[in-house]
Amino acid sequence: MPDLTNLLVVTVVALLAPLLLGMAPRVRVPSVVLEIVAGVVLGPSVLGLVEVDEAVRIVALLGLAFLLFLSGLEVDVHRLRGSLLRTALLGYALTMVLGVLAGFSFGAAGWVRDPLLIAVALSATSLGLVVPVLKDAGRAEDATGQTTIAASSVADFAAVVLVSLLFSVSETTPAERLAFLAVFVLFVAAIGVAVAMAGRWSRLDEVFLRLQDTTAELRVRAAVALLVAFVVLAEAFGLESILGAFLAGAVVGLIDRDTSTHPHFRTKLDAIGYGFLIPVFFISSGVTLDLRGLVEEPAALLRVPLFLLALLMVRGVPALLYARSLGTRSAVAAGFLQATSLPFLVTTTQIGEAVGLIAPVTGAALVCAGLLSVLLFPSTALALLRRDRRPT
Repeated sequence: MPDLTNLLVVTVVALLAPLLLGMAPRVRVPSVVLEIVAGVVLGPSVLGLVEVDEAVRIVALLGLAFLLFLSGLEVDVHRLRGSLLRTALLGYALTMVLGVLAGFSFGAAGWVRDPLLIAVALSATSLGLVVPVLKDAGRAEDATGQTTIAASSVADFAAVVLVSLLFSVSETTPAERLAFLAVFVLFVAAIGVAVAMAGRWSRLDEVFLRLQDTTAELRVRAAVALLVAFVVLAEAFGLESILGAFLAGAVVGLIDRDTSTHPHFRTKLDAIGYGFLIPVFFISSGVTLDLRGLVEEPAALLRVPLFLLALLMVRGVPALLYARSLGTRSAVAAGFLQATSLPFLVTTTQIGEAVGLIAPVTGAALVCAGLLSVLLFPSTALALLRRDRRPT
């Protein structure tokens, strides 16, 4: 049996992080920030008390898969249409242009080996953090909220696809991965149609309804099986596992529109992800985050605010496209929300370091910038949204 000591420490940290924040409600810091910081403190960069061994690594891998799965679940495909979709696509195109410019600037400074990787890393938005902020402001269902959610959904999906196509750790070429992606999407569509058709079979539907809230937890088991199947399928096609996990969530969200017969289903999925697996991923990411380069080389610390500024420019500036329809204040708030990014930055830096395109010091600076974005941008956006009660 593998040694579970490190996993024990990580799970205790996962318990204490939200507990401490809950005891200090005035400290409005997302739990994910405290989890990563705790991992840094306990890891080799500071105290050296915890290491990412096999047990932690496996659970963290499942946590990453579940994080992307729940992100895909947030995507409302049925609302991504018409002018909303066109605006989101135009905004992401502008994001990529600005991202490439930022990437080449950082490349010229010798900070990165592939400017396009930085462009893609800066192009995503933490949809799981954006939606709660909009709900807190009572703006999730109005024009501001729907525009921001649509733009964030497109950005998340496009960024995951681009990373899988261009920077996979597999030995296939981008052209081969593009062909594999096309076939993979066909498989995903076929499986999605099959699952949707199976759901219309009255006998099967009756069994799911009867067993979904028993110890069988049939609906949850089906979702987890679909997640693992898509991850395995993506890796079999030479694509990144994060793409399979994200699409699994999107498929579940697409076919699971009517939740009236199973209102607790998504809460149970959140409990598995955020209650156990996902915190392990973030804490272990902090443990492996190498901050020694930033500390030992003071000039390297300059990368953190510059990456943060780049994040705001790359994702925030395109939100000005919404000013005409939403008003300037709401558009600026949307820009701050779109610039909020952490999970994808953590994932991308890990992939970039694995393929040798990002140095550990650059990866650490990117993650630190992401931490600051989570601390600063949502609160700024929330303040703007609360002041702006303009009818939308």
